[in-house]
Amino acid sequence: MSVQYEILVRGRVQGVGFRASARNMARSLKLKGWVENNPEGTVRVVICGKKESCTQFIQWCRRGSGYSWVESLEIKEIPSELFTSFSIRY
Repeated sequence: MSVQYEILVRGRVQGVGFRASARNMARSLKLKGWVENNPEGTVRVVICGKKESCTQFIQWCRRGSGYSWVESLEIKEIPSELFTSFSIRY
């Protein structure tokens, strides 16, 4: 059973390798979706996959990449879409 979440990550998450690290983590957990920078300095992520894998990814988001500092997450479950991979949106 697949679930899908939209995650808004606040903190120092742009220019610190957060998106590339998120892509690597999502792919290692076999999740589909995407990650992008928002103009206001946040990062938005959409993940789709097994609930356990999504939970692990969300836990990773709370820590972030090596140089990031995560202040807060806003998480909501959203209707599933069909994704073929996990990518970085530019």
